[in-house]
Amino acid sequence: MIWLWIVVGILVVIAVVFISIYNGLVRSRNQVRNAWAQIDVQLKRRYDLVPNLVETVKGYAKHERETFEMVTKARNLAQQLTSAGAGERAKVEGELSSALGRLLAVAEAYPDLKANQNFLALQEELTSTENKIGFARQFYNDSVLRLNNKTQEFPSNIVASMTGFKAAEFFETTLAAEREAPKVSFS
Repeated sequence: MIWLWIVVGILVVIAVVFISIYNGLVRSRNQVRNAWAQIDVQLKRRYDLVPNLVETVKGYAKHERETFEMVTKARNLAQQLTSAGAGERAKVEGELSSALGRLLAVAEAYPDLKANQNFLALQEELTSTENKIGFARQFYNDSVLRLNNKTQEFPSNIVASMTGFKAAEFFETTLAAEREAPKVSFS
């Protein structure tokens, strides 16, 4: 009879450990999903700002059509890939960031535009949004790291494989230009 109680006790301990690990995996997966949603919120904010910025600059720089088209194309492509994985989204978002950088470089050539209050407000809003996107990406990658650790470390990797948990994809930069240090010149 005592052996029966020992076996039941061991089974209860195993069940409690299994449930605890499973709940930790669920929390981590939900945190990754929440972090991804926060990136989407900030990207939507950027998508909404881009047309206003383009239109403001267009009024001053009519001959910079190629740059405007590139920004618009990159924005539209980024908006269409909302259900893509983190790697593909990172690549497209990097292209949009690069196009926005070229747009702001075009704006530098127009002193009247740089003094325009609407442009300055839009530029500040875009800068703020880019910072928020950076923080959201960092939070997402931190959440992915925690989930991936849990799906790969023992004993949670056993529970993860039994219950279908998989490692998540990091949001990584794929453009070489984004990895290079910026060149600063005071000449």
